[in-house]
Amino acid sequence: MVIVLSRTYFPDGTNGKLECEGKFICNTIELPWKKNEKKVSCIPEGKYCIRKRYSDKFKWHLEVMNVENRKGILIHPANNALLELKGCIAPVTKISGAGLGLMSRSAFYKLKESIYKRLDREEDVCLIVQLACSEQVLKL
Repeated sequence: MVIVLSRTYFPDGTNGKLECEGKFICNTIELPWKKNEKKVSCIPEGKYCIRKRYSDKFKWHLEVMNVENRKGILIHPANNALLELKGCIAPVTKISGAGLGLMSRSAFYKLKESIYKRLDREEDVCLIVQLACSEQVLKL
């Protein structure tokens, strides 16, 4: 399974959309790009593997593996990137501003359910993070 995250960068946050095989899954919010600095920047564009992860704070969620010079990059619910994220990716139902979104939990559960089905069948799940093309940016 390959999931594509197409991003648009803003000074106060990064907005994106997740798709699988050309089908829209959900929107995303992240921190702004600050040269991959820990806890203040979104992760670099590239290809990453996704795995299941459990923590007391987030319960079952997703982890983005092998991010250069970073650890603990998760996919978990959040509605305000600057206040709730430290480099992670938050699925949201609707974008409400740069790095801001609405109804993150429902978007997260939808995403998690589809990915966990694949992981439970021992399929690889990859995330490709890329810049949104200008046509996609106009729709935001």
